[in-house]
Amino acid sequence: MAQKGVQLDRETFSCSICLDLLKDPVATPCGHSYCMKCIKAHWDGEDEKEIHSCPQCRQSFTPRPVLLKNTMLAALVEELKKTGLQAAPADLCYAGAGDVACDVCTGRKLRACKSCLVCLVSYCDKHLQGHYDVAPLKKHKLVEPSKKLQENICSRHDEVMKMFCRTDQQNICYLCSVDEHKGHDTVSAAAERTERQRELEGSRLNIQQRIQDREKEVKRLQQEVEAVNGSADKAVEDSEKTFTELIRLMEKRSSDVKQQVRSQQEREVSRVRELQENLEQEISELKRRDAELKLLSHTEDHNQFLLSYPSLPALSEATHSSSTNIRPLSYFEDVTAALSAVRDKLQDVLREEWINVSPPEVDVLLSAAEPASRAGFFRYSQEITLDPNTAHTQLLLSEGGIRATCMRQPQPYSSHPDRFTKYPQVLSTESLTGRCYWEVEWRGGGVYVAVAYKNISRAENESLFGNNDKSWSLECFQNSYSFRHNSIHTSVSGPQSSRVGVHLDHRAGVLSFYSVSETMTLLHRVQTTFTQPLHAGVRVGLGASAEFYKLK
Repeated sequence: MAQKGVQLDRETFSCSICLDLLKDPVATPCGHSYCMKCIKAHWDGEDEKEIHSCPQCRQSFTPRPVLLKNTMLAALVEELKKTGLQAAPADLCYAGAGDVACDVCTGRKLRACKSCLVCLVSYCDKHLQGHYDVAPLKKHKLVEPSKKLQENICSRHDEVMKMFCRTDQQNICYLCSVDEHKGHDTVSAAAERTERQRELEGSRLNIQQRIQDREKEVKRLQQEVEAVNGSADKAVEDSEKTFTELIRLMEKRSSDVKQQVRSQQEREVSRVRELQENLEQEISELKRRDAELKLLSHTEDHNQFLLSYPSLPALSEATHSSSTNIRPLSYFEDVTAALSAVRDKLQDVLREEWINVSPPEVDVLLSAAEPASRAGFFRYSQEITLDPNTAHTQLLLSEGGIRATCMRQPQPYSSHPDRFTKYPQVLSTESLTGRCYWEVEWRGGGVYVAVAYKNISRAENESLFGNNDKSWSLECFQNSYSFRHNSIHTSVSGPQSSRVGVHLDHRAGVLSFYSVSETMTLLHRVQTTFTQPLHAGVRVGLGASAEFYKLK
C-alpha cells in the first residue's frame, strides 16, 4: 500500500507533458499543473492559431495566460524529493501524445517498444518478454512500434493479409485469394516485397548514381566558376595595366605635342617680333626723313632749298613685304586637324576591334536563349558538305558530298595529307564558328556523329573521333548511345531515333546532341572552351551510312 501511495504521488506531482516530476510548477486557469518550460513550449506551438489550450482538458484561453511559478507546489515537490520520491524510472516510461501505447497494459499505459505483425499487438518491455521466452512466440515478426497494425487486417474476412494480388495491386488475405481474387495473379506478401525490394534497390542505385553524377557536375561547375572568376580577375588586372600603359602613352604624346607646339610658338613669336622691330625702326627712320623733307619743303629761300636738297642722304631700299613671311591666320590648326584625324582613326580601330577585346559571354550552365523547338533551331541551320580530301578510302561519298557510306572495297581516291588512313571517317569542308545547327540521318550501326578541329590526327588510334582532346563524338548504335571525348566514355540515355541534331554555340563553348523524331530530346550537352574553328564529321561502320539532312 505504501508503494502504491508513492506511485500515486509520483503521478500526482508529474507533468503530463514531459512525464517527469514538476519543475518550476505553474497552474493554468483550468487548474492543471505543468512544468513552466513544458507549457510555454506547448503554447508557443499554438501561437499561430491565436488560441491556447490545456493539454489535458482542452479548455481554451484567449488571450494567452500569463503564468507565475506556484511556489507552494514547488516547495511541496522539493519536500517530496527529500523523502525519496524521484522521477519515474526508465522502465516506467508512460505513453504520451504521439507515442504508441502498449495494448496489454491496464490503467495508465506504458510506451510500446515493439509491435508484433502476427499478434497485431504492440508491447512494452514488460509484456514483450514472452516473445523472447516462449518458443512459438519467438517465430513472430517484431517491428518498431506502429499505430497502423489494423491496416494489416482484411476488413472483409478479419484475417491477416499475408498475400498480394498483382492483378489489382493490393494486399489481400488467403480467403480473398480464393474468393473475389480467384484466378488473379497472387503471390505471398513476402515474395512481392522481395521483388519490389529488388526494384527499390535498383532505383536507389540509379538515384545514388545520379547523385554522384550531379555532385561531379556541381564540382565541375564550381571549378568552372572558379576558372571564370580567376580568368575575369586576370583579364581585369591585365586590362587595367594595358589601359594604364595606353593612358601613359597618350599623356606622353600629349606632353610631346604640347612641348612641340610651345617651342614652335616661341620660335614663331620671336621671328615675328624681330620682323616687327625691324619694321618699327624703318618706320621711325621714314618718319624722321619725312619730317626733314617737310621742313625743307617749307623753306621759302630758293637758293637755300637748292643747296640743302642735294645733301639729303638717299633712302635705303624698302623692305619688301614678302620678307616678313606673314603666314595665314591658321597657324597651328594643322596640328589640331592632325590630332583629330588620329582620334578618328583610334575610334575606328576601337569600334572595329572591340569585339575581339570584349570578353565572350560565359554561361557555365547553358548556352543563352537556346531554342525550345526544332523549328527554332532552323534559324541556325548550316549546310554541310563532306570534304573528299579527308575521306577514308572505304567511304563512298554521294554526289554533292552530303552522304557517306562505308564499303568493303576501297575507293580510288588520290593521295592527300588530309585523308584519314586508320578509321572510316570524314570531315566537312565548312569550318564552323558562331551558332550552327545541322542534322544527320544514319542507317545501319556504329555511326559516330562528331565535331573536330582541322588539325586532328589522320592516323593511328588517336585519330578516332572522341579518342583525343580535339574531337567530340556521339556514338549511335541500334539500341544505345554513348558519348566520347579524350578517350572517356559516357553512357547516354534517350529515345532511339535514326536522326541526330547537333547544335553548336562556338563562342559560348556549348555543344548539344539531340534525338530528333516527332519531338526533340536532349541526349548530351558539353560545356567547354573551343580554341579553334570546328568541322562536322562522321565515322561510319561497315554497311552503314550517314547523310547530312538538308533543313527546310
